[in-house]
Formats: sequence, structure tokens, C-alpha cells
Amino acid sequence: MRRVVCPGSFDPVTNGHIDIISRAAQLYDEVVVAVAQNPSKTTLFTAAERVELIREATKRYDNVRVDRFEGLTVDFCRDNDISAIIKGLRAVSDFDYEMQMAQMNYNQAGVETLFMTTNPLYAFLSSSLVKDFAKFGGDVSGLVPANVLERLNSRLAES
Repeated sequence: MRRVVCPGSFDPVTNGHIDIISRAAQLYDEVVVAVAQNPSKTTLFTAAERVELIREATKRYDNVRVDRFEGLTVDFCRDNDISAIIKGLRAVSDFDYEMQMAQMNYNQAGVETLFMTTNPLYAFLSSSLVKDFAKFGGDVSGLVPANVLERLNSRLAES
């Protein structure tokens, strides 16, 4: 079985993330979306909430599984018998950082990293930008799945 992991914080998951996940699902038998849980990082949504949001947004893909992890992605890969990581690239600046991480992951654990270019519709999109724009009343309805938009608006109204 060909398996790949798509790791990230996904706070929140965007249509750009969903695009990469759905395209990877066409290429692999199983795509594991691994939601990073970093206690030192302040997030809008808990790891459990992010897992739930992604599961709902990807439920139409039978071969996508969502899990959460703490620590190194390569340890998650080893624990789950996954030999490759897939990462979306929006711009050259993403490549610089992701290439270093890919080389470290291969050096330390022999895990390959595959890069998928982002659909141009989402090249500008990031979770941070979505949160900031929504916080100040911007319309992010075309940038995140409907279930995420609902939860995002609700969470921001609470604060």
C-alpha cells in the first residue's frame, strides 16, 4: 500500500490544504493528514478541534485519514510505516524552508519529501492570513471549507 503523510498545524485548514490533500488522494492509496500538536504554540483551535474540522472537510475522500501527533514528523512516519511526506509549495520562499526540512528528514530517517505546487487560486493563502483577515471582519468564505468558516466565525465572535 502506498501511503503518504501531509503534516501541518492546519489552524485552520484552508481550501489550499484541501486542494493538496485531494490531489494526493488521487496519487496514493492512503493519505494521512497529521495535525501537529505543539504545546508551546498558541493556536485558535485545539488539536482535537483541528482534527475534527479536517475530518469533516475531507469526508468525501475514502482514502484520507486524519490523526494528530506531537514531536517530529519523521517519528510519526516511522510509527505509522509511512515512507514519504507531501508538502504544498506556494512560492519560492516556501521551497527554501521546505527543502532544508526535507533534507534533514531524509538525513535523519530516510523519509522522502515530495513537493506539490499549489493551485494558483490558493497561492497567496495561509492559515495565518485567513485568521487575521477574518478577525477584522473580512470575508474568507471562499478560502476555507464551509464547516471551517462556521466554526471560525463562531470562535472569533467569542473573543
